[in-house]
Amino acid sequence: MKKLIFLILLIASAIIVDAQSNIRVNNYWQNPYYINPAAIDEDYTTVFSVAARKQWFGFEGAPGTLFATARTFISPLNTQFGLKVFTDKIGYTNTSNVALSYAYSVMFNRDWRLNFGINASYQNVADNTEDINYDVQSDPSIYMTQLPENNYNCDLGAQFSGKGLNVGISTQNIFSLFFDENISQSNTNYFYAIYHHQSTYPVNLQIGIAAIQYVKMFQMEVNFTTYFDINNQPEVLDLGLFYRTKNEMGAIAGVKLNDTFHLSYSYDFAFTGISRYSVGTHELMLTYKFNKQKYRPQL
Repeated sequence: MKKLIFLILLIASAIIVDAQSNIRVNNYWQNPYYINPAAIDEDYTTVFSVAARKQWFGFEGAPGTLFATARTFISPLNTQFGLKVFTDKIGYTNTSNVALSYAYSVMFNRDWRLNFGINASYQNVADNTEDINYDVQSDPSIYMTQLPENNYNCDLGAQFSGKGLNVGISTQNIFSLFFDENISQSNTNYFYAIYHHQSTYPVNLQIGIAAIQYVKMFQMEVNFTTYFDINNQPEVLDLGLFYRTKNEMGAIAGVKLNDTFHLSYSYDFAFTGISRYSVGTHELMLTYKFNKQKYRPQL
């Protein structure tokens, strides 16, 4: 029990510290593993996903991000192993990250469990010098710009789950709090609660709220998603809306292609100065789930 309390306090203590930048997907509501290594799918033992995101479409040099995740849950061991990879390009700077994760699930009963997760990541930041026009070719800063940065980082997370409810807390890039060489990817902190109501009715609702902190910025986000059964098939179509402070709104639409594949698209628009130069942010996510769990993890 002392170890569990220590982990919770360590995660919570990092929430209040400032950081540098933030790289994430819009639709983490469908797959919280993108932001929390402790997120475990309650229905499937193995989940793959890929996501492509183009932020501030139409704005030259705006961020473009590719994500991929893979995770498998070993029920007899109450253990999940995972992999998360992303590459992000903003202007002439390319940022990449490869993270391996481990999560353990503590079962209270057949319905409720508490998951703890950790990952270790290798990170690289490099400039694409072919895209840079230098006014003075002899400027020594050119050579400093060309040098790539390589470092390591770590994420921690916890998630309480049961009966359609997921409440999670996570802190990303912990080493960035203590080492200057790690600040290229900032410490980012999340607290979220997602409730997905499931019933025999043809329409079900999911409600989510999240608090996000990075640099000296603090955001709140709310999400409402409606799931529709079609031809007696559960939750074939989902449509959602979200609002993110300050002054960002968006929509999410998803379709279950078959029993294993789910495709979703999201769009959001920022009602700020960037709106004069951009037509919004687009994101596609494809999720593949298989090996449906035959029984709950061991008590």
